[in-house]
Amino acid sequence: MLPFSIPSPDPVLAQFQVGPLTIHTYALCILAGILAAVAITQRRLSARGGKKGVVLDVIIWAVPLGIVGARLYHVFTHGGDYFYPGANLGNVFAIWDGGNALYGSLIGGAVGAYIGCRRQGIKLWSFADALAPAMLVAQAIGRLGNWFNHELFGLPTTLPWGLEILPTDPMFPTDLPPGTLFHPLFLYEMIWNLVGVAIILLVERRFALRWGKAFAVYLVWYGLGRSWLEAIRIDPTSDVWLGIPANIWASFVAIALGVALFVVQSRRHPEPELSIYLPGREPAELEEPVKA
Repeated sequence: MLPFSIPSPDPVLAQFQVGPLTIHTYALCILAGILAAVAITQRRLSARGGKKGVVLDVIIWAVPLGIVGARLYHVFTHGGDYFYPGANLGNVFAIWDGGNALYGSLIGGAVGAYIGCRRQGIKLWSFADALAPAMLVAQAIGRLGNWFNHELFGLPTTLPWGLEILPTDPMFPTDLPPGTLFHPLFLYEMIWNLVGVAIILLVERRFALRWGKAFAVYLVWYGLGRSWLEAIRIDPTSDVWLGIPANIWASFVAIALGVALFVVQSRRHPEPELSIYLPGREPAELEEPVKA
């Protein structure tokens, strides 16, 4: 190992017991990311006229459906890991063992956010804009869970920050010698996401990223980074379609959707966004008093 290589955590740190319950560190990282996203999104929505606690009313729909979507997408794009002669189909639901796809969470979470926003009278794109940098923060925190699970690493490297994976680890490639270091993709994505947060916030100061345009920047930024990371990833990845991993295809789709969303919304809504609420759904305390 190189002097400054990144060690993988001891496997015993991946989970621990609290009474009869088994707590998975991966799940704690995901939960921490969700809490951070809620706090950031609420702060951003409140600054735009949103009532206190409205984010909780939306995520009560978005988070559960996002988790379901994340797992279904992972299983769908890793079919060979779950469906084969003699397979234990119960593993399809073993979300605590890792295997939750961000793109699936976006799909499921979007459905949940739509439901929550409609119930609260909030414009979906206004909520998405407030969520955009918060999503990147949440994803950065959640990637720590991949480190504890000894997953999300790339091609061998001799760089000082190479990631150590023990040859006894199930994820270790069988055709490589012990002591091989790997690109720490979980760390690269954490850095990429945090840089994305700074970019969105800086661009917002210069331009009015409303009507879904901040979320469009998020889609493009995340899609670009994820497509590169997946191209050098060698731990178990998504199924390959036409010679390209499914996650890279999904990244291309995210980039295309982000560009299309930015262009379409820029043309449809050149005017400033005056309210995050749907017409007629503003909270009573935000409505102007009736003049006598």
